[in-house]
Amino acid sequence: QVHLVESGGGLVQAGGSLRLSCVASGTIFSTYAMGWYRQAPRKQRELVAVISAGGSTNYADSVKGRFTISRDNAKNTVYLQMNSLKPEDTAVYYCKAYDLFGSWGQGTQVTVSS
Repeated sequence: QVHLVESGGGLVQAGGSLRLSCVASGTIFSTYAMGWYRQAPRKQRELVAVISAGGSTNYADSVKGRFTISRDNAKNTVYLQMNSLKPEDTAVYYCKAYDLFGSWGQGTQVTVSS
């Protein structure tokens, strides 16, 4: 399995930016797709962005043009750059590794104030 630790969450005003990081250990990071998900209060967890081992990306319609997922295989890290943040982006953001177990991180809180 892979152990994932997210960081970079916090409180930001609408229109601001945050960069989330997820550091992976316990696996060969470069061979797995990685994803960012989020879960708002009383809502189910939803996919935000994914990046394949080869670097191909896909985004939820709600974040297209605002968020960018990237990875640095040398650092075993996946990032989520979030720009033009909106209050509706407020959620706990989770990192997921598409390893054999589909491992999850513990999450990092993002709060966007109006």
